Amino acid sequence: MPKLTFLRALSRALSPALLALAAACLPPALAAEEIKVGVTAGPHAQIMEAVKKAAAQDGLQIKIIEFGDYVQPNAALASGDLHANSYQHKPYLEQQIKDRGYKLVSVADTVTFPIGLYSKKVKSLGELKEGARFGIPNDPTNGGRVLLLLQEKGLIKLKPDAGLKATPLDITENPKKLKFVELDAAQLPRSLDDLDASAINTNFALSAGLDPKRDAIAQESPKGPYVNILVVREQDQSQPWVRQLISAYHSNAVRQYIDQAFKGSVTAGF
Repeated sequence: MPKLTFLRALSRALSPALLALAAACLPPALAAEEIKVGVTAGPHAQIMEAVKKAAAQDGLQIKIIEFGDYVQPNAALASGDLHANSYQHKPYLEQQIKDRGYKLVSVADTVTFPIGLYSKKVKSLGELKEGARFGIPNDPTNGGRVLLLLQEKGLIKLKPDAGLKATPLDITENPKKLKFVELDAAQLPRSLDDLDASAINTNFALSAGLDPKRDAIAQESPKGPYVNILVVREQDQSQPWVRQLISAYHSNAVRQYIDQAFKGSVTAGF
């Protein structure tokens, strides 16, 4: 057999074995990284769908986990069942850390939901009668947020040092003798049939079919300390996927989605 022909035959015989050996020595192909992000149903979940699309272009897969209240997303994150969550503002997170000892940190601003006051009984705050029953969130930060708004609108006065976490106990003047009913934030839309008025976070208002611009009888200013945040565990804040998640959320595509989908009832805070 000519030498060249022999070498070609040997090469063909060895190639499958060599290829198999080379393949065995190579590391397995890396799958796109997947993270679980907790959100509350409604706008946060809708926005995270847009973030998911943007993140996929950078090789980060997001599995969205929806919750029906404000307590469970932080509990799930702290226990390691989530990688991140997106549904709360910083005062609420700080209160949760204080109350529950969570090792959680804010890594980026997201959106602002100006809280609104709603009623099926009156068309304005001035129409509220003496002794009217008024629903407010039962968590300290959102409850205080509402009381500050009512003070701004002239319905009550609070102690000068009440701060962001004011409670009904901090009320010093209440000319209409409003009776405050503290409920879980997610229950407040359903309270409108029974109460004279209620303060409702925008995400829950939208989920209940309320239009903040059309239906709210009063709204807080979008400028303030209540911009929402992306939250992760302290130990994860330097992970590469955190940077990818922030980059996706702060992308032009997500900003445009927020502007087009919510038309000012939810605004980008970044």
